[in-house]
Amino acid sequence: MNPATTTEIEVDPHEPHWIVKIAFPILVLLFVISQVSMGVAVYHHNYWVAVPLVFVTSHLMHGMLIGFHEATHGLLRRSRLLNELDGLIIGTLSLMSFSLYRAAHQLHHAYLASERDEELWPFIHPTMPRWWRVLAAILELTMGIFFTPFLFVRTFVRGGSPIRNKKLRRRIWREYVGTIVFWAVSLSVIGYFHLWTYFLWLHVAPAWLAANMQSVRKYVEHVGLLGSTVNSSTRSIVTEGWMAAFLNFTLLHEPYHGVHHWRSGLAHPELPRHKAALEPTVPEERPPFRSFSAAVYDTLISLANPRVGAQWRGVTVLTRKEMAAQQAATTNA
Repeated sequence: MNPATTTEIEVDPHEPHWIVKIAFPILVLLFVISQVSMGVAVYHHNYWVAVPLVFVTSHLMHGMLIGFHEATHGLLRRSRLLNELDGLIIGTLSLMSFSLYRAAHQLHHAYLASERDEELWPFIHPTMPRWWRVLAAILELTMGIFFTPFLFVRTFVRGGSPIRNKKLRRRIWREYVGTIVFWAVSLSVIGYFHLWTYFLWLHVAPAWLAANMQSVRKYVEHVGLLGSTVNSSTRSIVTEGWMAAFLNFTLLHEPYHGVHHWRSGLAHPELPRHKAALEPTVPEERPPFRSFSAAVYDTLISLANPRVGAQWRGVTVLTRKEMAAQQAATTNA
């Protein structure tokens, strides 16, 4: 990675609005309202109301999946206990181990777009056949509800897994056992009371869409980029207008993705204040996208041959520690 830093980048002096700071609780409240509304619509067989509510709910679920990501960084709640609890709850509902996701996501930050970036498998391996990478993309973009959990389970159980700490591995196993027990009990109750129609409308349909939205966002953030720096291996979106502000709010400002990779310890309301970090500093970098549609289009044209990372160009991708060492050497020279 390029040894540039964001320590000297100008920051917008305005503090984030308090509404932005409580975005996740608002998302949860909106989600509860949408679930109750959909339940009432299904009860009265008003499916013309239930259908649009499925899309609303799926978008809110997608926002909560981003909240899951924030929790892995310890940034979702000020209380560590509540942060961990929220992470465990969202993880259980989405068939994910919170501890496994956190461990694998740390690797994503430490080895962004390199062959050690577990989250972007198989697109980071130049030896991986094109047909398999295309198949993986199709599965992840259409069946993300299963493919994403599989991706992390693969990281955990494969030979040479980077997750070796025995205490952590035991905790991950416990979380998976808890998830199995929770869903076994839940499905038994649903079956006993014949609630399958409500389960399909209120959970299965929006969860399937939300998981695919999560996959699309992940691809927009990284797939098709062959850069060797943070900014050239991430797509960020900096746009204006009330619709953009609403989307950023409900997506917890994840479109400022490059800033998150520069400063992963920043809570989501702070990310827009560091948007200057997204401006190009070397020739291979591009300015942030000025619309969501432009970023999506740039992603779509890469899916015929999905790849990630400068290793596809024969360029060595530095880790964050190597970046810091290189910068120190340059400074002292």
